[in-house]
Amino acid sequence: MRIAILGAGAMGMLVGGYLSRHNEVCLVDVNQELVETINRQGVRIQEPDGRAGAFHPAACTDTTGMSPMDLIIVFVKSMYSRSALENNPDLIGPDTFLMTLQNGSGHESTLLEFTKRDHVVIGTTLHNSAMIAPGEVLHGGGGASHIGCLEGETGRLQFIADAFTACGLETTCSANVQKLIWEKLFTNASASVLTGALQTPLGYISNNEHAWAVCETLIREAVAVANGDHMGFDVDEQLAAVRRLCEGSAGGLTSIYADLRDGRRSEVDSINGSVVRASRRNGIPAPCHEFIVHMIHALEEKTEQVRRDGR
Repeated sequence: MRIAILGAGAMGMLVGGYLSRHNEVCLVDVNQELVETINRQGVRIQEPDGRAGAFHPAACTDTTGMSPMDLIIVFVKSMYSRSALENNPDLIGPDTFLMTLQNGSGHESTLLEFTKRDHVVIGTTLHNSAMIAPGEVLHGGGGASHIGCLEGETGRLQFIADAFTACGLETTCSANVQKLIWEKLFTNASASVLTGALQTPLGYISNNEHAWAVCETLIREAVAVANGDHMGFDVDEQLAAVRRLCEGSAGGLTSIYADLRDGRRSEVDSINGSVVRASRRNGIPAPCHEFIVHMIHALEEKTEQVRRDGR
């Protein structure tokens, strides 16, 4: 397959590197220096067991004149999805599938501005990655990925799942991918967002009674909202799943942690914000998630003000 990945961040490089084993892959990013590094040395991936490998997808900043891709995977932060697609129109043809594996939910609304409903692919992955140097990432851990469609038979996407699996990214097609997206959202909208606010690794959330009390409140509220959409989650199962993740990845540092640490805008609007939007749609209250959205934005803007004031 001919695959373009919009965003050569940690996850874009991880997935792009793996997929380049058996596909023609191009990483598209606005960072010229990063693009030159990838073209010069490839993408270097350090595995959890200490092994390391180099992969060689192409990389570019300008896709003008390129022919349409079979698949485009959007891996920029959610607030940049629209501009990334607008700036790379030549990559999108009538048969191009647009895929999101981004954190949070609701990304399909942006993808639908650029292609037909039956060519939008939504999904979720348990893989995580952190950038440790330009062109080099640490693969923090893996797991299954699941993809699904908004319209049509899920089996239409089997060729994409097979391509991922053949490259070492085990992927299945799911007729109920929205439920799987919610399951990942429970972690991101609770433990992950708290690691950002508190600037701690995941283990602190499960080990500290006060942090876990807040985490549990966020999970319970999110499960109630999801069940307002008839998802049928058991809240105790989801609490146990998030706790296991925190304990199993005690030293893990999330992307929202890094964003707030480094003074970048986070994806809280597509994570906790998506819980709030679902709440407003189905009438199940989510006041704690509304609080978290405002808190994270306050932390972002505090950093911006300090930079402007020079202190």
